[in-house]
Amino acid sequence: MKLFLLIYLFFNFLFNQAMADLPKISSKNYQKNSQNLTDFQKYVIEQNGTEPAFRNLYWDHHEEGIYVDASSGEPLFSSLDKFDSGSGWPSFTKPIDGVEIKEIVDKTHFMTRVEVRSKYGDSHLGHVFDDGPKNLGGMRYCINSASLRFIARKDLQKLGYGEYEKLFLKTK
Repeated sequence: MKLFLLIYLFFNFLFNQAMADLPKISSKNYQKNSQNLTDFQKYVIEQNGTEPAFRNLYWDHHEEGIYVDASSGEPLFSSLDKFDSGSGWPSFTKPIDGVEIKEIVDKTHFMTRVEVRSKYGDSHLGHVFDDGPKNLGGMRYCINSASLRFIARKDLQKLGYGEYEKLFLKTK
């Protein structure tokens, strides 16, 4: 576990250095708003629930864009970092900007895991594991679709996320 933590901290540091040119988000921009959430989304986000594997909105979703907190709207993950882990949940190798993700040791269900929460909305997102693709840092952010809202690349500007368009320009 200590080795996992050291490796994770090292890659998190490298990632934050590499992503320093992305806009920084402040708590003034994003606040929790449960009004437009379904009862199931509230259960997952507010009560640390888990949705069924392979029976959720984004596990097999492949469109270009970003995934934001369904409650607060804060940007979390990019489709560029999404991969098929075989778990039945959306899986990402890293967040868009590591500052936006809180990680908390979770000792529920007779195991020790690292829970992932959004920084400003404090939404339960899922868990992070060290069994992701080794060539991409080795992390797997296993996230509940119910905690996410997808913003298609074509809609980034229109919906106020235009600054994230540059993520996709780098891939051309």
